[in-house]
Amino acid sequence: MTDRRIPEKKGQVLVLCAPSGTGKSTLVKKLREDFPQIGFSISCTTRDPREGEEDGKDYFFLSVDEFNEKLEAGEFAEWAEVHGNFYGTPKKPVEKMLFKGMDILFDIDFQGCMQLMESMPDGIFVFLMPPSYGELRKRLEGRNTDTEHVINRRMMNAMKEMASAPKFEYWIVNDDLDKAYGELKAIYLAGKNRPCSNPGLLESILSTWE
Repeated sequence: MTDRRIPEKKGQVLVLCAPSGTGKSTLVKKLREDFPQIGFSISCTTRDPREGEEDGKDYFFLSVDEFNEKLEAGEFAEWAEVHGNFYGTPKKPVEKMLFKGMDILFDIDFQGCMQLMESMPDGIFVFLMPPSYGELRKRLEGRNTDTEHVINRRMMNAMKEMASAPKFEYWIVNDDLDKAYGELKAIYLAGKNRPCSNPGLLESILSTWE
């Protein structure tokens, strides 16, 4: 009987989606700090940078014309218009990371997530929820970055997104940051042991019975 090498794990796609103001960016930051080997999909956007955001690190900040040129050239894996701004995920960096077997984290809007459910059905899709309507509005107002009109629009969009939560495999309620992060971390680690993340494993082990 000859021992054979266990096949390497396949890179997995982890997609985190949430209504604006739910705390998604904070959880993404914590996960990337604990697992720096995870590839991160940096999106392009036409919105203005918020305080502390850097071009090429948080987003690629583009003009509307630049975004449309990339869109027409087919350079996005997914794209959407959200709150009057355009967002899109560059396709080539994603393909390169997956080809290398790297895990990839997507921090994207709801529309883009729906597109990825079609194009990447083996991905792990997580929906992050606020604990209540009142708490979400409080968080949006506390950012001091949006007008009352924009906040009202975000709240209306959040209601629509919450109605589509059943489309996701996992739900996390962000009422306590440490608890929410622990749940996200557990989902990520468990995903690495799914059959689709381990192609060839069963066949390799069964071959030792020969």
